[in-house]
Amino acid sequence: MDFPALALLEFNSIATGIMAGDAMVKRAPVSRIQAGTVQPGHYLVLVVGDVAPVQEAVQAGKETGQAALRDLVFLPNVHPEVVRALTGERQAQEADALGVVETQTVAAAIHAADAGVKGAEVTLLQLRLADGLGGKGLVLFTGLVADVETAVALGTAVAPSQLLRQAVIPQLHAEMWDNVNRHGRFGGHFTWEPA
Repeated sequence: MDFPALALLEFNSIATGIMAGDAMVKRAPVSRIQAGTVQPGHYLVLVVGDVAPVQEAVQAGKETGQAALRDLVFLPNVHPEVVRALTGERQAQEADALGVVETQTVAAAIHAADAGVKGAEVTLLQLRLADGLGGKGLVLFTGLVADVETAVALGTAVAPSQLLRQAVIPQLHAEMWDNVNRHGRFGGHFTWEPA
């Protein structure tokens, strides 16, 4: 499922986020809206569709929720890998290197993921958003070391004020690949048999 444009608005008020989402879909005929709460008590509104309606919806959301708007991203030419990753699909694999971009906001993570996959020959391994991360965003790229370095640099350059940390890890150990490729939450990993 590909869309020409994607936007996400992140609010620090649930009530304001609901009002803004309503204003967005009332103003412009977007193809799809997905909205809801995430930890720690934020509200996300994601819209996709043709560029002009998505842009108009963003404007309505900004006008309605300006005081509570935490961050936003508008991607008029969103990369299909980002759309795929937003559905929760993961590209489990081992590669020469792993790149990690950790952001303060969900919008910044989406922007970083889009910039990285557009500018480098990498795979978007995962895009994790807010829940289980204390509201943060997490982007994981894989590929050759030089390509992963480029993707991480491009991803961090688009949202420097929202960046928490970034890393490029060459030759990640096989046991760590197993952990990275599984569900990201710590408790979901325990499958040990009692002694």
